[in-house]
Amino acid sequence: MGKRKYVWGALALIVVVGIFLSVSPKGSSFPAVDGFEKDIQIFKSSSCGCCGIYADYFQRKGNSGAKVVNLPSIDSIKENYGVPSALQSCHTAIVGDYFVEGHIPLEAVEKLLTEKPDIKGIAMSGMPSGSPGMPGTKSGDFVVYAVNHDGSFGEWMRI
Repeated sequence: MGKRKYVWGALALIVVVGIFLSVSPKGSSFPAVDGFEKDIQIFKSSSCGCCGIYADYFQRKGNSGAKVVNLPSIDSIKENYGVPSALQSCHTAIVGDYFVEGHIPLEAVEKLLTEKPDIKGIAMSGMPSGSPGMPGTKSGDFVVYAVNHDGSFGEWMRI
């Protein structure tokens, strides 16, 4: 009887993981953008678990060739790219000439790459529940901010 419970538990876990891996945001891959495939780096702390899950999400749904770079601290990356302290999160992706800060859904990254606005990057501060890489249920809009070249920022989109 005990073995049977473990088998059913393992099967249930496999089903849940399979469902999680098959869920996709609007559009399951990035639009074709020249050079996009070779220009993605995700900088994350080597000790951060949610960053690893976000990197897996990004690679699985966006670009399998994205390079994940583990660092003891990513503060210098944020400083070099001008990520405002008010919008910082736990990891930073560099996509072409843009930074993508935090647990941003790929829908926003797709919009960034399609529209190519004249900004430094996009950011979603904190670690919102239910966002890619974070456990829990989404409880409201994800607010994504555009960061201008002068360091100012404003709401860019809601998901």
